[in-house]
Amino acid sequence: MNQHVEEVKELEARSATAARLFDVRRIIGGLFVVYGVIVTIAGLTASDADLKKAQDININLWTGIGMLLLGVFFLAWMKLRPTEPPAAAPEEPAEPSE
Repeated sequence: MNQHVEEVKELEARSATAARLFDVRRIIGGLFVVYGVIVTIAGLTASDADLKKAQDININLWTGIGMLLLGVFFLAWMKLRPTEPPAAAPEEPAEPSE
């Protein structure tokens, strides 16, 4: 009986780890941070011709900064409010044997 209880606790721990690993906020936040860095670098290296096309607004720089902020927001949200592990199913009472 004790072995079964330990197996159940181990499976619950794995399930909680898998839930945190595949949290959508981590995926979205990570992608926004990566793309934000790329777009910000493109904005920092923009030429005068690129700026002239955008009416002297460095759109890549501002968009990249916005993407970085959004990505950091998602990652901070994930860190501050982690996902709850799935609740264990209530055990049904054993039927009395005759």
